[in-house]
Amino acid sequence: MTLTKRLLTVLALVLPVTTAAQSISQSQIEQFRSMPRAQQEALANQYGVDLDAITSSVGQQNQRPRNVNVVEPVDAISDEERERAREEWESDEEQDQTYGGLKPFGYDLFAGSPTTFAPVTEIPIPNDYTLGPGDVLRVQLWGKENQQLALPVSRDGTISFPQSGPLTVAGLSFDQARDQIKKRVSEQYIGVQASVSLGELRSMRVFVLGEARNAGSYTVSSLSTITNALYVSGGIQRTGSLRKIQHKRDGKLIGELDLYDLLLAGDTSDDNRLQPGDVIFIPPVGDRVGIDGEVYRPALYELKNTTNLQELVNLAGGLTPQAYPQLVRIERNNDDFLRIIAEANLTTRKGRHAKVRPGDHIEVASISDITGQYVEVKGAATRPGRYAWVPGMRVSSVIRSLDNDLLQEADKRYAAIVRTDPETDTVSVINLRLRQALNNPGGENDIRLQEKDQFLIFADEGKVSAKNSDLNDSKRQDAPRIMEVEEDEVAEETDYSRFSREALFAPVLQRLKAQAKPGAPQQTIQVTGPVRYPGEYPLPASKQVADAIYVAGGLIDSASLHTAELARFGVDSDGTGETDIKNLDLQAVMKGQATIALQSRDRLLIKSIPEFAQAKTIELAGEVRYPGEYTVRNGETLRDVIQRAGGLTNNAFPEGAVFTREKLRQLEAQRLREAEARLQGDLLGVQLKGDDIGGQNAQRTQQVRDLLDDVQSARPVGRMVINLEDVVSDDAYQAIRLQDGDRLTVPLIPQSVSVFGEVQFPTSHLHTEGLTVDDYLERSGGPTRQADEDRVYVVKADGSVMLPEKSRWFGGRSQQLAPGDTVIVPIDVDRLNQLELWSNVSQIVYQMALGAAAVGNLQ
Repeated sequence: MTLTKRLLTVLALVLPVTTAAQSISQSQIEQFRSMPRAQQEALANQYGVDLDAITSSVGQQNQRPRNVNVVEPVDAISDEERERAREEWESDEEQDQTYGGLKPFGYDLFAGSPTTFAPVTEIPIPNDYTLGPGDVLRVQLWGKENQQLALPVSRDGTISFPQSGPLTVAGLSFDQARDQIKKRVSEQYIGVQASVSLGELRSMRVFVLGEARNAGSYTVSSLSTITNALYVSGGIQRTGSLRKIQHKRDGKLIGELDLYDLLLAGDTSDDNRLQPGDVIFIPPVGDRVGIDGEVYRPALYELKNTTNLQELVNLAGGLTPQAYPQLVRIERNNDDFLRIIAEANLTTRKGRHAKVRPGDHIEVASISDITGQYVEVKGAATRPGRYAWVPGMRVSSVIRSLDNDLLQEADKRYAAIVRTDPETDTVSVINLRLRQALNNPGGENDIRLQEKDQFLIFADEGKVSAKNSDLNDSKRQDAPRIMEVEEDEVAEETDYSRFSREALFAPVLQRLKAQAKPGAPQQTIQVTGPVRYPGEYPLPASKQVADAIYVAGGLIDSASLHTAELARFGVDSDGTGETDIKNLDLQAVMKGQATIALQSRDRLLIKSIPEFAQAKTIELAGEVRYPGEYTVRNGETLRDVIQRAGGLTNNAFPEGAVFTREKLRQLEAQRLREAEARLQGDLLGVQLKGDDIGGQNAQRTQQVRDLLDDVQSARPVGRMVINLEDVVSDDAYQAIRLQDGDRLTVPLIPQSVSVFGEVQFPTSHLHTEGLTVDDYLERSGGPTRQADEDRVYVVKADGSVMLPEKSRWFGGRSQQLAPGDTVIVPIDVDRLNQLELWSNVSQIVYQMALGAAAVGNLQ
């Protein structure tokens, strides 16, 4: 018989007997498990054995007690329990508001909701554990015989030892029972040794009552203590006491647990072990006091006995280093039930032993901020903040290196020192030439500092703009890579605007204005014009114009050194305000050859060089000998520039030249916007009209919508009609003075005549000598039903407009057309019936389209 068959035979014979079944060795079990399922079933059928019973018995034999998650967090509970928790939370929040937002101490320790009532088994078993019915002893025999026995303690307190009879163990400690089992094995089994351990433990039922989060009856392990039961029940409500948890047995109080001893000192000496039927009762919370401020654990604390102020501070973790123990505020109710404030001094014995009362709210004050012996650095510094001040220290004592102590974007030429007068509490501003101060330590510019001086380090806006430009270029180049970067990996850019002169000087200017009074006028000035940073500034201590310009960042290259203007506000002899204007020789002022003292509210205007670097350009395109963009001088005319460009070529068609101007283009754009707004209003009026006889209303709506589409798609050109041939050759022709942005396009000699507007087939036709307007209309299929034949007009190649029906010299519509002419057939606006439309809207559209087409054909 094989080992497997012997294994099955043994299992079949002894399966009903638990102790015998467990005598199967582990190697036999593993060999049976390694067999294929089909072979296991065949052998089980052969010997009449229940395979599922075998596998379950084997699994239970070797199964270790599983870790049971007894309590889950509040955020993992059911919706019903979550709603109850939310209501409790809202109630707790309302209670917290009565104590200034303080929360009761210690209630989060057991907070949760039980997921199961299974007993806790993963608790270390003490040697003095008393055995009882339901416990299981595991005995491993090795030596001459190898067996693993699971011996449950029966109701009569005995275990059934194989081949030896019952052994009484109930009431014995685990150590005593282990010694007795080892003794019996040594006496009855020769060459066999035993190892005894506890397997499954008996469970028992206890009650958690009172102010528990989930009061009720719980099945717990025989090793459980009071805190284990509290944990299983989900903890204590805020209305329950943490300091007087009662342990009762048979109606008698056998112990009391103070959870503060556990929370604050780790003391578990009163955490008694439970027995079946024990009751844990949580009484209502006792008197509470709140402590806030500079303590480590601000909270509401429950009082157990008479407590003094020092004991309460100890409960709150003690004072922080920022605490001011000489001032402790106590809010309490007096005998008349009025809220009063008392004070105590923790540095005195009387203050430490002051009794606290229920309902007190105690606040430990903090020490004041640094009040002296410092200087402060603000702005674009590497390490802004306060530094220790000692008498005799200078600027170079605080800012030692322009590269290491300042940001790369800092203005390293100028800084400001804001100084407060300790006697009058007024401020003044000292201008500092920062680079010179650090290059010559101890020199004139290395100013001695006074207590509470403030350094203002400004950002150089030129450097900031250059850096932002580089960043934008880099972002555009790395756009595909940046799209792949997670948002949390993108570094935040520094906001340098808070280091600008305007931002850092704002509180200083506000204080200077606030401290102004009769006899002590406001110490501010304004610098405007071509300086680097125009704006309002504190009046320099030197009161010199050159220093004021230096504070504003200095002059830029467009500044005129010939003259500047100083506006001074004062009061005349009659007590009326007046303004005095002084002209300054700025060049002499900057060289120190002329000095003038600034006064309160002076306004310095730096004038710009007239027309400085104002380059005016005109673009010549098409049939000119040297096309391109030309810079023009003041007063220069179109003829002058054409001559500079070498004149027109032999293929030029001056009659069709297109001259555009930016100002005219802007005017046309405005006219288009006005036409669009008017058409949109008329379209709305047509749509709101109720009667629609024969579909006329829908037809009008479509006609207005088509016209609106034409207006919206039109692009302004800004064409000005000129006679280019006379401009070039006729001295008597009006000179055309050029403006910046002008453009002249000279086309080739054309060979076509175009027909646009309400015709069957708008197109261009080859010019044929002798053909009239009607001839070209006929070649385009004739007018449509929406055409206004009475207002047909011709746009000549030079942009001028001729009306065939009204022009005397034109000879009516039988007049012959020239190359480059365009025939326009407008829409019949009278057909739109009672709509207040402009009859020249279509003309605006067609003229612009014609000008754009004329320019486009020359590209």
